[in-house]
Amino acid sequence: MTETQKVQDIESIRVKYLKEQRSLQLRNLKSNRGLIIGSSIILALIIIAIFAPIITEFDAYQMKASQRLLPPDNVHLFGTDEFGRDLLTRVVYGARVSMSVGFIVCFLSSLFGLIIGVYASFYKVLDNVFMRICDGLIAIPGILLAIALMSALGASIWNVIIALTIVYTPSIARIVRSGALVVKEQAFIEAEYVQGAGDFRIIWLNIVPNILSPLLVQATYVFSSAILSEAALSFLGAGIPEPDPSWGNILQASKLVINKAWWMTVYPGVLLILSVLGLNLMGDGLRDFLDPRTKNYGKRK
Repeated sequence: MTETQKVQDIESIRVKYLKEQRSLQLRNLKSNRGLIIGSSIILALIIIAIFAPIITEFDAYQMKASQRLLPPDNVHLFGTDEFGRDLLTRVVYGARVSMSVGFIVCFLSSLFGLIIGVYASFYKVLDNVFMRICDGLIAIPGILLAIALMSALGASIWNVIIALTIVYTPSIARIVRSGALVVKEQAFIEAEYVQGAGDFRIIWLNIVPNILSPLLVQATYVFSSAILSEAALSFLGAGIPEPDPSWGNILQASKLVINKAWWMTVYPGVLLILSVLGLNLMGDGLRDFLDPRTKNYGKRK
């Protein structure tokens, strides 16, 4: 057998292995019901938020006192609110606000948590500073910390994002730090040092790629928690201010007319539950897909 034939055989084996690996991943993905159902729910909500102007023809801010608190009918499918505004329009546009706040908080918390956690695991001085700050923030109940921050910052969408980012960054930083400490002790990191690699290269090209899986899983939970927290803040009057629609402030308005207008509570509440359920299912599915060892963890024959 010539050298050319050996190279061709090795290449054919490599291609076959990659095909089998992709086929196995596809089968695992198809069998992961939680990931499929959760992703479908979130994708549907994102489509609803994006195409809100097409879904409804009403203005989310237009008030009509003569049509206040109308029950669901053929014109107003979700009824109207206490100011005569179409509730379907308010809920659909509220999906834009609530989902956007959740996504931005998820992204910023993951980014800052990644930076803080990975550098805390690498440098002892930063570890002592960053982790003590994180411990202090985690010790305060998240909703109380968010309310305190909103009281200082004032009610607005971006202040809600800032407050919730501060609340959720410490938990992600601790998860990243624990994963980075494990990766840091692996043999290939020592090999990188021997070859003369610097700290920046080791951190961002070797440690970070190996801790992205738990980070992605935790990010989905932060996404759902941020949506719930925004709704709670708005419900308490410390979140998204009127007249901007969000699921939280729609629910906040509904508590005054719940005996006369059940639809103001049911429809935004159902969408809020669906969004949290979808994100939690997606998080569990991602965990099982990225680390199959956890799929049957805790089960016994």
